[in-house]
Amino acid sequence: MRKYPTSALALAALAGIAAIASPAAASTATGSFQITLTIQKACTVTAGSTSNIALGSVASTATNTLGNNTITVYCSKTTPYFIGLAPSNSNTAGAGTLAGTGSNTDTVPYQLSSTTGPTGTVWGNTATAASVGNGVSGTGTGLSQTYTVYVTVPSANYTPDTYTDTVSINVNY
Repeated sequence: MRKYPTSALALAALAGIAAIASPAAASTATGSFQITLTIQKACTVTAGSTSNIALGSVASTATNTLGNNTITVYCSKTTPYFIGLAPSNSNTAGAGTLAGTGSNTDTVPYQLSSTTGPTGTVWGNTATAASVGNGVSGTGTGLSQTYTVYVTVPSANYTPDTYTDTVSINVNY
């Protein structure tokens, strides 16, 4: 039989105990998953009584009566859009008519525009989702954007009365 030095036996015994006492080497299994979110483009428009354009009281001899107010459009970031304005007579060139009350059959013509004055840039309703037409264009910032709408009434030589019309705002995106 072979003789081992005592220290060699002690080391072998310790190694055997260590092998029994130490846990197996740790391993890690990995995997992954995704989180997805689809943000759809969207636009809203704010108008209403705060956007009404009140031209006031004028004499029947008045010409080129001017007025303006604002509308607000909110569109998602980077969303291109085109705004059209449609008078109630459906004129796509922004040429509307104000109607009187009761039996008054007079209608007072007016013109919508994106710039001020009797020769302002016509603001009508030929805009589509792909083209500005005679509308106004914008790109969404994720914040509200304000646009001024101008109106010109070329003549007030009509039956004395209060005249009104409703304009629809179309935001195409």
